[in-house]
Amino acid sequence: MVAPRSRKAAFAEESAEVEVLFANMEKLKGLTKKIQGSLNRMETSGQSVKEAVGPIYGNTQKLQITNSNIDRIIDAIERIREPLDQRNREERIIQSDPKQTGLNDYIASLDRTNQALGDLKNTNLRSNQQAIAELNNLLTTGTSRLQDEFRDALYEHTRPVEPLHFITKQLKFPSIPEESVSRLRTIHNHITQSMAQTQASGEAPTIKIYAELRGDYMAQSLRNLATASMSTARKTTVDAIYRQGTSGIGTYATALEGIYVSEYDNICPIFSREDWGRVCALTCRASLGEFRKTLSDLNNHIKSHITTDCYLAFEIIEIVSRLSIRLESQMGAEIKQPIADAVRPIRDTAKQSISTLYDEPRTKVQSLVSLPFDGAAVPITQETMSRLQTMTAYLQPLSSLLTSLGKGGWATSPTGSTTSLPTLDSFDVGADGRQLFAAYAVDMLDSLVNALDNKGRALLKNKSVQGVFLMNNVAIIERMIRNSELSTLLVSVGPKMDSWKKRGSNMYLDSWRETSMQLMEAQHTSRARPPSGTQSGSSVDSAAVIKSLSSKEKDALKEKLKTFNANFDALIEKHRSYRMEKEVRISLAKDVQSVIEPLYARFWDRYHEIDKGKGKYIKYDKSGISTALAMLG
Repeated sequence: MVAPRSRKAAFAEESAEVEVLFANMEKLKGLTKKIQGSLNRMETSGQSVKEAVGPIYGNTQKLQITNSNIDRIIDAIERIREPLDQRNREERIIQSDPKQTGLNDYIASLDRTNQALGDLKNTNLRSNQQAIAELNNLLTTGTSRLQDEFRDALYEHTRPVEPLHFITKQLKFPSIPEESVSRLRTIHNHITQSMAQTQASGEAPTIKIYAELRGDYMAQSLRNLATASMSTARKTTVDAIYRQGTSGIGTYATALEGIYVSEYDNICPIFSREDWGRVCALTCRASLGEFRKTLSDLNNHIKSHITTDCYLAFEIIEIVSRLSIRLESQMGAEIKQPIADAVRPIRDTAKQSISTLYDEPRTKVQSLVSLPFDGAAVPITQETMSRLQTMTAYLQPLSSLLTSLGKGGWATSPTGSTTSLPTLDSFDVGADGRQLFAAYAVDMLDSLVNALDNKGRALLKNKSVQGVFLMNNVAIIERMIRNSELSTLLVSVGPKMDSWKKRGSNMYLDSWRETSMQLMEAQHTSRARPPSGTQSGSSVDSAAVIKSLSSKEKDALKEKLKTFNANFDALIEKHRSYRMEKEVRISLAKDVQSVIEPLYARFWDRYHEIDKGKGKYIKYDKSGISTALAMLG
């Protein structure tokens, strides 16, 4: 237990501590009041400072914004001035000659100018409109100078050439040198790209320049050959049949092909692939127009002389068709249609001529007012065969034309219209042109022979000369077939040829058969059989036969013999008076011999004793009649 005295000491100590604590609290309160007073004074001072400094700070911010705007304006001015400064720099290059500046540097300047123009347009500032207009004018000037440079580079190589020099020496037509090609390609590419960037519509002007200059170069180079094609087509003898290769159209086509192929080789490295066909068509337009005009003039000439110069039409069709095929294989199909359009009128004329040639022989025969009295062939036959022989040199175009007409289509005149509906025969894929030509030729010859036969019957006085006339014409036909390429083409004409010859032979033999009837009747003048033993094998006892005849029968026999002798001699003379082709004379002599000799030999065996060898009635013995008949050949 704690002593009271100690407890009082502890309470006194704690009391002292509480008093100290209260004293400190009083001091803290005083200090707090002082701090609060200081804060109040500071707040009052701060508000005064704020009120004083606030306007200054606001002005400072405004000045900073203004300064930033000024910097931006200065930057914009610099950006505006930069293209204008660049324009001044590029203008010196663009206004100069590309040759002096260097093409690549010149184009680079144009590219920079074009870029500057694009930047100005993107700013969309009204103040830039004048600068935009000035740069546009500068670009226009530069593009124009590039086009002039393109034209000048081309013009150096557009002097007309003489095609015959290259054709005769088998040289390739001249092309543009590689250095110039590279220059032309660079210019064209730049102009094309510029148009694409500016979204300009239309065709690059370099294409037009190229087509004009090179097109004129080709047209002028080929002009003399176009003129020569017409002059060589005109013949000194109007009625002469056109001879293959006479016209200069073949040389013209060869030159056209050579110069076109070389030009296409120029076009490909200069222009882009998608432009090759169009540039080629534009470049060839002038020379194709000249070619079309030449073919039109030739067509008019052919129409005026269709029966003699239709072969020129066949030749042109063949030449131009082959030209078109070769050009298509080397250059594409761009100029195929213009060439086809150019030759179409001549093709129509050629189709018309096929019917004209078919009808002409028959028409000419029908117009004859007289025929050779000696049975000689008429010139129409040889003319017709000459034309058929000439046609064999043009089987390729003729095959195409005859196929388009269809079998038998030549018998009716074609309309010549290219818009008429084709027949099924025209599209017969199995049609053989050679067979069609053979059918055409056989039909023509059949028509000719029938016309000659009818005309002979109408104008010639007897069957003998009619037969000779027909056979002479058939002999010429047969000979001219045999001695030409027609021999392999007209194999099918053989049966018709035999029938024509047989028809002519029968007409000629008609009078000989009448004379031979005298011999046949003489065999039956005696109704009595010869006495037995008068015949031994084939031999006949003529004396016994004569002896068995009555006086009246003998007189009748003598009269028939006189008639036969007179008619036979007259026929011999007529035979000799006729003009016969060699093969006709030989053929008819054999035919006569086959009719007369067997009958006369039998007759002679039976009745030669009628005049007892005096020759009064029996003028010819068997060897004599044989000799006389042999001399007919």
